[in-house]
Amino acid sequence: MSVNKVILVGNVGKDPEVRHLENGTAVSTIALATSEYYTNKSGEKVSTTEWHNVVLWRSLADLAEKYIRKGSQIYVEGKIRSRSYDDKDGNKRYITEIVADTVQLLGRKPEDGNNSGAQTSAGTVAKPQEEPFQVSESPIDDLPF
Repeated sequence: MSVNKVILVGNVGKDPEVRHLENGTAVSTIALATSEYYTNKSGEKVSTTEWHNVVLWRSLADLAEKYIRKGSQIYVEGKIRSRSYDDKDGNKRYITEIVADTVQLLGRKPEDGNNSGAQTSAGTVAKPQEEPFQVSESPIDDLPF
């Protein structure tokens, strides 16, 4: 038996990139930063930040497009996927991504009013006059790679 499960809580580094495939399927990519803080042997406080490429499909991509912005704090559950591709110069490149199954918005509603939904104190997202929700997707069997 093996398990491929990742849980991350971090801050979004830039607005999500959302695109639609030829068949209309939405896909979004997010750069997510997670930070660790500790005190080293000489008593200095040190922080290290790790960047993660997160891929969101279908309803999760729609969630990202509507509600997630640079600086948003989010909770992500998913799987680690590694793949290769050829860049524009024909060089083989390798990438490791987190393919999200669940995304939950955390923190407070942005003060600038760009968010048309409201975040509850539990961190879920609700559109006005609707019940709060958390978006999850079942495992994806039809990925294009």
